[in-house]
Amino acid sequence: MKKTALIFTCLFISAVAMAHLLSVSAFAQEEVLEQTPTADPVEKQEKEPEKKQEEAQAGEQGGKPAFEPEIEPERENLLEQTIFDDKLLLEGYTEKYSQEPLEILLAMIKDDTLNPIRMAAAIRVFKNTYATQIVSREKRLAEKILLRRLNRTDSKYVQIEIRHTLCRMNRYKYFKSMIPALILNLQHYNSTVNEIAFESLDDIISAKNLRAREARIIFNTLRKMLFLSRKRLSQVSEPDEKLTRKLNILRYAIKVLGTQELRRLPKEVINLL
Repeated sequence: MKKTALIFTCLFISAVAMAHLLSVSAFAQEEVLEQTPTADPVEKQEKEPEKKQEEAQAGEQGGKPAFEPEIEPERENLLEQTIFDDKLLLEGYTEKYSQEPLEILLAMIKDDTLNPIRMAAAIRVFKNTYATQIVSREKRLAEKILLRRLNRTDSKYVQIEIRHTLCRMNRYKYFKSMIPALILNLQHYNSTVNEIAFESLDDIISAKNLRAREARIIFNTLRKMLFLSRKRLSQVSEPDEKLTRKLNILRYAIKVLGTQELRRLPKEVINLL
């Protein structure tokens, strides 16, 4: 009897302890759920505009901008033209170097590391300011520097400016060797090279009365070029800008040599003239 009563007492105590533990656990879960905030959809909608406004204000105050403004198309086109237009760059550097003394310009021409556009601008300033003024020793030194640079450069702009300058400095000495090379640039694929070469030729030809010897050099060079392209010329009804420049230079030579030289030209060229 005593053993049975002891067993029933132990079982009762265990049941009471288990019930107490279960009640404590349920109470703890309810307390955690009460402390956890629930998301109110109305309150969330009210806070979203405020959050966006705070982000925009942070961007204005130097933080990460809320959005990046797009570049205007006109401004973007202007930047592209300024960066990639060689003629504008050449004219800009020419104006920049226009007040440089002779020693500085010659030092720039001798500099192997100088950008070709800047070097061409320096040569152009030298050509316009000093080429016809320097004499004797300075002239020989300048010619030597220009010829050295001509043999070392691959830039068409530098080559054209040097050839034009040498013809200005000593027309009789350099006309025969420099003019054919300038004429060949009239068919270059780069429109800026074409334009600068034509302006250089026009300046050389119109600066003084063209002599028969000089006109013959121009005529023979252009005649060879036109004969090589006579097949293409047969299909041309309206000359483009490149061909128009060649024909204008050819007319200079024909005026000096006489109209009898027309018989030596391809018939396709005569029709275009």
